[in-house]
Amino acid sequence: MKGLKAIFKRELGSYFDTPVAYVFIVIFLVLNGIFTFYVGGFFERGQADLAPFFEFHPWLYMFLIPAISMRLWSEERKSGTLELILTLPVSLTASVVGKFLAAWVFTALALLGTIPIWVTVNYLGDPDNTVIAISYIGSLLMAGGFLSIGSCVSALTKNQVIAFVVSFIICLAFNLSGFPMVLDVFNAWAPQFVVEVIGSFSFLTHFDSIQKGVIDIRDLIFFASLIGFWLFANVLAIEFNKGD
Repeated sequence: MKGLKAIFKRELGSYFDTPVAYVFIVIFLVLNGIFTFYVGGFFERGQADLAPFFEFHPWLYMFLIPAISMRLWSEERKSGTLELILTLPVSLTASVVGKFLAAWVFTALALLGTIPIWVTVNYLGDPDNTVIAISYIGSLLMAGGFLSIGSCVSALTKNQVIAFVVSFIICLAFNLSGFPMVLDVFNAWAPQFVVEVIGSFSFLTHFDSIQKGVIDIRDLIFFASLIGFWLFANVLAIEFNKGD
C-alpha cells in the first residue's frame, strides 16, 4: 500500500515527541510489576512462572490501550488535519493500517520493557521459557485486537474522552463475554449456538489457551479476523465522517 511506511514512521515518531509516551510506558511497567509481584501473589505461589503477569494483561490493556488509541483519529478530526491526510497521495487504507501499526509497535516497545520481569523469574527459578515466549506473542496479539477497536472508535468522534470511554466499554464487553454470569443471561432465552458464539468472542478465552503455551490456529484466526474487521470498519468510519 502506497504511503504506508511514511504514515507509520510519522505516527511512531509522534509518540515520542511528547512526554505522554514515556509516562504511558512508565505506568505500564509499574502496574505490571505491582500486579505480578504483589496483587498476583508471585512469591506466595512458590512457582517460577509468569502466570500472574499475563493474567492481568487483558484488564490492563482494557484501560491503557484506549488511552493510546483515543488520539489516533479524533485528534486529526479535531485539528482539521484529517482533510489534509485525505488529500495526500496515500490511500485511506494505508493511512489506517499505518497508524494502527505505529500504535501496535509502540505497545510492543512497552511490552519489551517488561523483559526484566522475565529475567527475574529465571534468576529465581527455572520457568518454561517457551510458554512465556508464546504468552508474550499472545499478549501482543490481544493488544492488537484492543488497538483495532480503539482506532475505529477514535475515527467516529472528535472528542478523545468519548473515544476512550466508548473503547473501554467495547473492550470490557469483549473481556466479559465469556463469563458465566454473562452467558447465563443469554442461556435463559437464546439458542445454545448463540450462547456459544457470544462466548467465543471473549478475549480471555482465547488468551487463556495461548497463555498455557498452546498455539491453536483458531485463536490466531480470531485475533487476525478481529483486527481485520475493526480496521475495515475504521476505513468505513472515516469515509462516512470525512465531510464533518
